[in-house]
Amino acid sequence: MKEFELKYGCNPNQKPSKIYMHDGSDLPIEILCGRPGYINFLDAFNSWQLVKELKEALGLPAVTSFKHVSPTSAAVGIPLSDKLKKACFVDDIEGLDESPLACAYARARGTDRMCSFGDWVALSDVCDVTTALLIKREVSDGVIAPGYEPEALEILKSKRKGSYNIVKIDPNFVPAETEHKQVYGITFEQGRNNFKIDRELLANIVTANKELPESAARDLIISLITLKYTQSNSVCYAVDGQAIGVGAGQQSRIHCTRLAGQKADTWFLRQHEKVLALPFKDTLGRPDRDNVIDGYINRNEEDVCADGNWQKYFTVQPEPLTDAEIKEYLASIDGVALGSDAFFPFSDNIERAYRSGVKYVAEPGGSIRDDLVIECADKYGMVMAFTGMRLFHH
Repeated sequence: MKEFELKYGCNPNQKPSKIYMHDGSDLPIEILCGRPGYINFLDAFNSWQLVKELKEALGLPAVTSFKHVSPTSAAVGIPLSDKLKKACFVDDIEGLDESPLACAYARARGTDRMCSFGDWVALSDVCDVTTALLIKREVSDGVIAPGYEPEALEILKSKRKGSYNIVKIDPNFVPAETEHKQVYGITFEQGRNNFKIDRELLANIVTANKELPESAARDLIISLITLKYTQSNSVCYAVDGQAIGVGAGQQSRIHCTRLAGQKADTWFLRQHEKVLALPFKDTLGRPDRDNVIDGYINRNEEDVCADGNWQKYFTVQPEPLTDAEIKEYLASIDGVALGSDAFFPFSDNIERAYRSGVKYVAEPGGSIRDDLVIECADKYGMVMAFTGMRLFHH
């Protein structure tokens, strides 16, 4: 296939629209079902790069959930605890532990379920039946993978009345070293960001504490590769083999850290015993449960526990999650990894990160206030590596 005509571009008024190879060669994809759009393909090709690099860096199956050209999360195939299975709504799936790819999907899709609503999924490995069954029951726009088991493909083809977008990509495709884009009729050209993120990147530890366990190095690598494909400025919290909070596209570094930290806190609190025990009505769908859980934890637009409200969601009125309970629960969290796509200009980022249990940090370094940032990290006994490499993505 030389080119594929799209319904429209980013918006319905942007026509004509298509994808094609600049050199006239065949596209490295097959569209097995559906008709992906412009934004779908932006998500597909960015997300594929992310999981491909994660697999190469860590040797584990990887999955990411993308929305509007940034990941909501990314994860590798590590089994989930019973508590995490329940928090991710996958405790009913038989054989989950036997599929590392399905475990990676459960983690990635279950991290920020609010933002993953209507997502694009990328799988590093051939989609198996267990992973397909998980994808089928979530609200999603499409999936990209290097292949699909026959039964898994049929499961996915039945999604959205047969219109679910399923893309197969050639895993051996190597893009050109130079890339182009146009803005206002003007062509930009740059070399591809082929910078390799691996364990060696974390060698320059600048804090007094230099004990970086392999599990933390893994989480920092997940954080940094996630950031490589996140709209900048961006910060990413990670733990236990998955990104748990992504702050994307903020103009201020501290706003990235706060946003990502709030998402990480919500992820942790989804596993609080009060949240896991919420008495939902059987008729309440999964997306509605996500909204209610977020409201219960963060007390957003509606007090879901109030009279007149709780009856819509629960069989009995639940006790609210108090400020004291939230503070106590989050204070018990430790060992979280944090990556930043550019240097921290002020120590306030470290202060905010500490509140979400951050123990390990990777950032480029190079600020005129590096000494103050290191001093703050030392105050909390953190391990911080300077990578020397910025990871902006636009």
